[in-house]
Amino acid sequence: MKHNKKTNAARKLDELKIEYRLVEYPVDEEHLDAVHVAQEVGMPAAQVFKTLCVRGDKNGVMFAVIPGDGELDLKALAKASGNKRAELVHLKEVLPLTGYIRGGCSPLGAKKNYPVYLDASCEQWPEIAISAGQRGMQIIAAPADLQRATNAVVTPLIFAQ
Repeated sequence: MKHNKKTNAARKLDELKIEYRLVEYPVDEEHLDAVHVAQEVGMPAAQVFKTLCVRGDKNGVMFAVIPGDGELDLKALAKASGNKRAELVHLKEVLPLTGYIRGGCSPLGAKKNYPVYLDASCEQWPEIAISAGQRGMQIIAAPADLQRATNAVVTPLIFAQ
């Protein structure tokens, strides 16, 4: 499928010959959260995954990709990533570290190939949405394909709902 606006994240999937759909939606600066994005793209919030930039005390920066309606369990992420502790990266550091702005952070095509941890709930969906790397665009693809594209570790990362 031909797309006019290619993001680095989309180009990465093209290189790997992974099938996906790009969905564009109107950006609302007041509502950059994944729950709002899910409404815009017509999917349940649990199926639209947000990418959080996190720093571990031993292994440094990584991405946690979790359902839009979920809350990251930093202890679970620290354990899965071989760290004692993990904390969210300050917002002002996200752009210099990843090349992405808040509301457009993607585990694909960042400045560096940071380790990616994908919440295990992704496996209950035939496809999930992640940011395409800019506000107003989502990539929709099979979780296994996104896992392969990002070399993600699939593990439980959110507090039980």
